[in-house]
Parts: sequence; structure tokens; C-alpha cells
Amino acid sequence: MRVQMGAYSMLFISGTASIDTQGKSRHAGDLTAQAKRVFGNISALLASEGATWHDVVQTRCYLKDMRDYQLFNEYRNYFYKQQKLKPFPASVCVEANLCRPELLVEIEAVAVIKDSIK
Repeated sequence: MRVQMGAYSMLFISGTASIDTQGKSRHAGDLTAQAKRVFGNISALLASEGATWHDVVQTRCYLKDMRDYQLFNEYRNYFYKQQKLKPFPASVCVEANLCRPELLVEIEAVAVIKDSIK
């Protein structure tokens, strides 16, 4: 969802999981592989709207099991460092029942982008 606000737009990216382009779940049982897939899916969604991770101001992360938080946080921080983000987006992480039993992580993102003057 893109919301125009004067010279800026806000992008609201709904919960994104380890799903391929055919809608099939990927990497059952592998939290790190699922997280990598989720961040890749969000990267593609951002790019489709002319945005990058540098435009992301907030994420909401949902884990099937909070005992996986340390592993998830290690990958998330690695990913953010690879993107050269400073500071990292504001974030919250909670335990939740996800839409499919094989999914271990789901992430939502909010980005703010300055629109090109036409």
C-alpha cells in the first residue's frame, strides 16, 4: 500500500514470509533461511516502488517461537549491516501464530520515500 503525503509517500508492506513467487512456503524448519527469504522478498517489494532499506523506518517482526529470537536477531543485524543501515529501523518483535504452520518468521515494514519532482 502506497500513501501519498505531499512530497513524500509512505509504503506499508504487509506481513511477508518465506514464500516463493508461486505462493509456496520455502525453507520449512530453517529460521535463518526463512529470514533471508523474507528480507529478500521485502527488498524486491521496496524496489518495485523505487525504495530501498534506507527508506524503511519501522519493522514489525513475528516469530513462531521467541526462543528463536537470538538467531533471528543475529541474521537481522547481519542483513542491516550488509545494507549499511545506520541507524537500523525502529523495530518490535513478538511471538505469534503465523498463517502457515511451517512458517517461523514474518515481517511487516513501513518506508517513507521522497517522491521525484515531475
